Amino acid sequence: MAARYVLSRSGSQFHFVLKAGNNEIILQGERYPAKQNALSGIASVRANSLYEDRYLRKNAVNGQPMFNLMAANGQVIGTSETYTSIGARENAIRSVMTNGPEAPIDDQS
Repeated sequence: MAARYVLSRSGSQFHFVLKAGNNEIILQGERYPAKQNALSGIASVRANSLYEDRYLRKNAVNGQPMFNLMAANGQVIGTSETYTSIGARENAIRSVMTNGPEAPIDDQS
């Protein structure tokens, strides 16, 4: 299975995740009040995911590696899961860089 954005709805809110080819979530967006806002979030991930300097590498509260994908204006547009190692985090970033720009949208909303 190829990587894809999964767009879903929960109540009145919309949310997207970017899933790798193995169906694991590699990036998730925030919750949005309107579908168009979520689609704009996906467009922003597509536009920014190619740029290495847009990935803010950090550790979660529990100390595990993670990252945020940032827009040019410094706003967080996507957050990763936590990883067991820095190498695993770097693999996830490479996956977002590879798949983020062109992954199709699976609209389940």
